[in-house]
Amino acid sequence: MKIALIGTHGIGKTTLCFDLAARLKRRNNDVELVREVARRCPMPINEKTTAAAQGWILHTQIAEEIAATAAFEVVISDRSVLDNYCYMVHASGTSPFWETIIRQWLPTYDLLVHVPLWSQPSYDGVRAVDPRFQQEIEDLLEGMIDSYSLDPLRLDPETPDTWGADIEQALIPLLEPNLPLF
Repeated sequence: MKIALIGTHGIGKTTLCFDLAARLKRRNNDVELVREVARRCPMPINEKTTAAAQGWILHTQIAEEIAATAAFEVVISDRSVLDNYCYMVHASGTSPFWETIIRQWLPTYDLLVHVPLWSQPSYDGVRAVDPRFQQEIEDLLEGMIDSYSLDPLRLDPETPDTWGADIEQALIPLLEPNLPLF
């Protein structure tokens, strides 16, 4: 099973990934995290990113998801190909090549969880802190969710303290086997 948290930067996806992983491990699931790969990109990211940098990020994201799903029962991705693609579109416009890959890769996620824009980013040495840029990425993501006809689990921006439990509850039917009654 593969779960991806999607949303703009600086809204708590990484923290939520760790919370969710701990919750699922307590349920005896074999869990792996695919950490946000943009932080390791050897080229510029954020507002200064390029199509080449985002291509590196997308290729690395897919490769790490393949490796994780081959070895672990449950994979939690801190981002998906979709929200990583938003940064490419913001920097250089759409790409027919990547559009094809995105469309083919999206069905590999068993659950997309949209973490809403509820806070402004804080400086951590890597993350962009311009709230306008943060909003532009969120707007692109919302448009792509619509254009790809996706139906992610949408977390309530008013209740961030319950998000881990909310995702866990949504996953229970997917994690527990359906045993026949007779």
